[in-house]
Amino acid sequence: MLLDYLSSPQTALSILFVIEFIIALTVIFIERKSPAATLAWVMVVFLVPIGGIIFYLMLSQNIARQKLYRLTQRERDMLETHLSEQVDAVKRDHFLYITPEEGKWKDLILLNQNYAHAYLSQENRVEIFTDGNHLFESLLKDIASAKESINIQYFIVKNDITGRKLIRALTEKAKEGIEVRFLIDALGSRSQNKTKLKDFIDAGGKLAFFFPPKFKYLNLKLNYRNHRKIVVIDGKLGYLGGYNIGNEYVDKSKKFGHWRDTHLRMTGESVSDINTRFFLDWRLASKENISLELAYTKAQQTDGNTAVQIVSSGPDTAKEEVKHTYLRMINQANRNVYIQSPYFVPDRSIFESLQNAALAGVDVRIMIPNKPDHIFVYWASYYYCGLLLSAGVKVFIYDHGFLHAKTLIVDGEVCSVGSANFDNRSFRLNFETNAILYDEVEAFKLEKIFEQDIADSIELTDEIYAERSLLVKLKENIARLLSDLL
Repeated sequence: MLLDYLSSPQTALSILFVIEFIIALTVIFIERKSPAATLAWVMVVFLVPIGGIIFYLMLSQNIARQKLYRLTQRERDMLETHLSEQVDAVKRDHFLYITPEEGKWKDLILLNQNYAHAYLSQENRVEIFTDGNHLFESLLKDIASAKESINIQYFIVKNDITGRKLIRALTEKAKEGIEVRFLIDALGSRSQNKTKLKDFIDAGGKLAFFFPPKFKYLNLKLNYRNHRKIVVIDGKLGYLGGYNIGNEYVDKSKKFGHWRDTHLRMTGESVSDINTRFFLDWRLASKENISLELAYTKAQQTDGNTAVQIVSSGPDTAKEEVKHTYLRMINQANRNVYIQSPYFVPDRSIFESLQNAALAGVDVRIMIPNKPDHIFVYWASYYYCGLLLSAGVKVFIYDHGFLHAKTLIVDGEVCSVGSANFDNRSFRLNFETNAILYDEVEAFKLEKIFEQDIADSIELTDEIYAERSLLVKLKENIARLLSDLL
């Protein structure tokens, strides 16, 4: 009798609802998610009973409790001593700035020092790339010139002509005895595996996958991806930005056509900070016992004068460092704010900061792509851009291929270039790294690039937005309900 009762459809349905209720309580009272994320997950769990539970268990872990990155006491002392001395000098106005922009943005510098543990390096030289072919050519040239080490990390390395060309270059350097560490995200670079990279490994190259699945078809860290794009060669020069490795990033994709992105090549003291970020991720993924002190033995001063802070964030903490950097930059703007992002799904704080800036007379311009590669994110972006039009924000839809750049330029004085988009995934779920540049020369260059992109864009006006169809409105509203999970 009892077995018959337990096996009845009504009982199974009741048990399912009890499980859903428990999960909903977990979301609300234990995980302490944002109200928007809480409501979104409760909606998913109850509207998609079995699938919602599976999605929650796979996608909604709180990995901040796991303390992924651990430092030795010696490493902690080394990093904290240098940073605390610099913070004290900045607070007391004893710090020697080499550009006027640094002094104007003292508050942002202090925020990044105190909140993101980001050291301010000076006398850096920066080169900006907006063309994938030029970037890839420069990267391969620098790899070929490596004398000691290559540390390379990407979210996506495709198993195509472009991806294999990079891997061959790394394999050749490994054969020469150069120490090559190759870190790729297990999901983003799922087309790669140890079999395909056998020649690289046999040549002596070191390979690691970030958050690989413990079971073939089940990855409990599926939702947390390493989105960084970092290369450090000989500890002396570094790359970071938005480009991945694959055919589409060098304009060899029929689907996307021209790929418009922004990437940096950097020399100077900032390279040590980029290398430190790489070593932390590498130690976590590879389990290699390597000291962070190695990151500070090779970087050299240059004749550049760009001040840089390397700001990283990720789900290993609840701090959202990149988002707070964006917020401070927007809130301190006096003249203009220029944003490029393929995924523009701001939370309430970012949305209101942009709205307030525009209402206060700041020239706020946002540029998003015309071609979606993630359909829900695209329509959520369109929705939020449409809302900002009424505040006076100018929105441009890039129409010359696919816009993948992640840049923020404020007042022609400070700018951010990196891997982080303006969305909740970049703020809370992905591991990201941006470079904050305090230099009107580099900011001017990026402003000019933005203005050139406007010529290849269509402005989204109130009139155009008001004429959207009922189908578009439906897509927007579905996407915005899920926006905190995208």
